[in-house]
Amino acid sequence: MEYVQIIILALFVNNVVLSQFLGICPFLGVSNKISTAVGMGAAVIFVMALANLVTYMIYNFLLVPMHIEFMQTISFILVIAALVQMVEIILKKVSPPLYQALGIFLPLITTNCAVLGIALLAVTKNYNLVQSVVYASATAVGFTLALVLMAGIREQMQLVKVPKGMQGTQLSLIIAGLLAMAFMGFSGMVK
Repeated sequence: MEYVQIIILALFVNNVVLSQFLGICPFLGVSNKISTAVGMGAAVIFVMALANLVTYMIYNFLLVPMHIEFMQTISFILVIAALVQMVEIILKKVSPPLYQALGIFLPLITTNCAVLGIALLAVTKNYNLVQSVVYASATAVGFTLALVLMAGIREQMQLVKVPKGMQGTQLSLIIAGLLAMAFMGFSGMVK
C-alpha cells in the first residue's frame, strides 16, 4: 500500500509540473505536438528513474560514509549530465526523427530542474532504494502525463479560432493553470 500511495502522490497530487512547478521549460516548449511530447516524456522517464537509482547509490554509499553530504547537488548534476549525454547518443542512433524533433530540448533535460529536484527530494524524504526509484518513475510518468495532456489540448486549440492576444504563451499558461486545478481534485485520494 505504501508504494501505491507514493505512485498516486507523485502522479497526480504532487505532479512535478502542475503542483511543484518543476520542469516548466520543457512543459511549455515541447508540448506543441503529442508525438514530440511522448518522446520527451519517454526520455525523461528513463533519465529520471536511472538518475535516481545512481544518485541514491552515490549519496548512500559514497557521500554519507565519507561525510561529504554537502556535495550531493554537484555530484547529482554531474550524474544527470552524463545520463542525458547517453540518452542523446542512443536516440541519435535508434530514432533520428525523434532526435530531430526534440531538438534543443533533449540537452535541456540536463538542466531540467525536475530531474535534479526529484533526486534531491528522494534523499530529503529518506526513501530507500526501491521507494526512490518508484517515486522517480511515478514522478516522470506524471510529468509525461501532464506533457501529453498539454500537447493534446494545444493541438486541439490550433483547430479553433483564438483571439490574437491570447495565442501562444498566454493561452498555454491558462491551459496549464486549468490542468493544475484539475489535478488538485486528486488531493483527497491519499492522506
